[in-house]
Amino acid sequence: MTTPLCFSRNRCTSVEILDQNTLISTCSLQDSLTRAFVSIRVRLPELEILAAEGQFIRSPLKECAHATEALDKIAGVRIGAGMKKIIRGLIGETTTCKELPFLVEECCHGVILAFTKDMLARVPKEADQEMQFFTRMVKENIRLYNRCAAFAPGSPIVEGIDPP
Repeated sequence: MTTPLCFSRNRCTSVEILDQNTLISTCSLQDSLTRAFVSIRVRLPELEILAAEGQFIRSPLKECAHATEALDKIAGVRIGAGMKKIIRGLIGETTTCKELPFLVEECCHGVILAFTKDMLARVPKEADQEMQFFTRMVKENIRLYNRCAAFAPGSPIVEGIDPP
């Protein structure tokens, strides 16, 4: 008799407003093998990362054990166009842990989505106009693509949109 493999993954990103000039975005990841988190402190309105911290509490990857030391390198990076490449380059200079830049990028996307919530208050009530509204929103801000289930590949909202 064989035992089926079991794997589950939970990822949560939250954004907290500290004061009118500072946000903290935290991404935590917990799955059957890994438990980790990263927090970034962001200055407004520049969206500049002031500081970052994190921890890999559990990971099957040896390179992730002390990977969070690389977070010091992202201070000064601005959240916006090209940030993924910059973050991967800076963190990649210090560690080969692939989960770390992913967690940082999720924190950055959390900040972007936090500013998108005001736009969501303007969503039309009619279903056909609602779909057009969201499609236009993703086209105008392509960073939203694949950031949630509604904007994931295969969703009718992003149909016909080329991924970044």
